[in-house]
Amino acid sequence: MKYIFFGTPEFAAIVLEKLTAAGLEPEAVICNPDEPIGRKKILTPPPAKSLIMKHETWNKIRILQPRNLNSSFKFQVSSFNPDLAIIAAYGKMIPKEILDIPKFGTINIHGSLLPKYRGASPIQYAILDGDKETGITIMKVDEKMDHGEIISNVKTQISKSDTFESLSQKLAICGAELLIKTIPDYIAGKIKPIGQNHSEATYTKIIKKEDGKIDWQKSAEKIERMTRAFFPWPTAWTYVKLKAQSLKLKILEAEISNENNYQIGEIFVSKHSNILQNVRMLVKCGKDSLVIKKLQLEGGKVLLAKEFLNGHRDLIGNILK
Repeated sequence: MKYIFFGTPEFAAIVLEKLTAAGLEPEAVICNPDEPIGRKKILTPPPAKSLIMKHETWNKIRILQPRNLNSSFKFQVSSFNPDLAIIAAYGKMIPKEILDIPKFGTINIHGSLLPKYRGASPIQYAILDGDKETGITIMKVDEKMDHGEIISNVKTQISKSDTFESLSQKLAICGAELLIKTIPDYIAGKIKPIGQNHSEATYTKIIKKEDGKIDWQKSAEKIERMTRAFFPWPTAWTYVKLKAQSLKLKILEAEISNENNYQIGEIFVSKHSNILQNVRMLVKCGKDSLVIKKLQLEGGKVLLAKEFLNGHRDLIGNILK
């Protein structure tokens, strides 16, 4: 079977590596163009491309990074004469005339149990909503977003410590394993895809930097979920005033406390913190308080809360907005 693979981020790279290890090597991988990363704006290939470049034995796999999915790109796809196309977090809507090129169409590996959480951010939303389980859906792709018939799916549990990063890795592995089992039967016509119940569909949006801004009026439970759903990007963050400067403070790891006798947004230390070695840094929320365990000041190192307070004890009592 000849297939082409559409995928860009780490999720796609994990799926691609598992497929290739199982003997399912694609004719081509289509991913987004290289992007400038970091303060020095170094041009960096996306994870799916980096994976191929890392494996010398994968030199037969063509890498395509189109900015526009135009007629020229359609011709390139047609030239591979693919039996199937697989999408795993590609990041762009693909025109129907390209989706229909492969003999057996195009299938997508989606990080939720469809029709729940259609769209770009299903993994983040599952954590934000406090779901206890999620899963992977393999579906036929049509011209509407995550709308096609379901070929197969699998459930997985969400742990209380799962971040976007850890859950994404877990789902990518589950999805690759499901693909490996599903593709032969799908190609052989042994699986009859089932239409989704569109009345039950829910939708997610593309996550932006500003989505990580913490509203301290929210409950500690909701803010703690933000710290996990938005790790490693854009992180849950707030502004703190230091030496007359307003700096971004990223909260990277947290838990919930039922301490409530403070103003909303107030930074305080636990009443049980009698010595600095055992200090716990908290912020009062709309309900309960957030225990900050790990954080990063804009331009600084990632620190444990007690390490941060060693240099910033004057922040205790400040009100975060």
